Amino acid sequence: MRIDQYLWFIRKFKSRNLASSACKKGLIFVNDKKVKPSKELILMDIIKIKKNKIWQKYKVLDFPKNRVGAKLVGLFFNEIITTEVLEKKEIIKQSYNIKRDKGKGRPTKKDRRDIEGILKDKKI
Repeated sequence: MRIDQYLWFIRKFKSRNLASSACKKGLIFVNDKKVKPSKELILMDIIKIKKNKIWQKYKVLDFPKNRVGAKLVGLFFNEIITTEVLEKKEIIKQSYNIKRDKGKGRPTKKDRRDIEGILKDKKI
């Protein structure tokens, strides 16, 4: 099965076009090698995806016949969690917990810059 199709089937990307674009940009690795969208996967391949400044690793367990529901996604891959990923997720979670008064609306441009500054200081 093609990598872009697989990533769309298991709901890692909203569309197949986004999945193939990520492959072309070099954000998808299979067994530590950059891949094109047409790369054929085999069972037990390790897929590495960069989303939201975090690298996520998955092991291919099975191939779905078509796009699956959110409840069934776990049957087709196994997430490989490292301590590095957990630390980065925690830093990002803390940086977005900047206190704002209730009902104040969306963050302003200054607030967004403050959040980006925190992320740069932590070197994510």
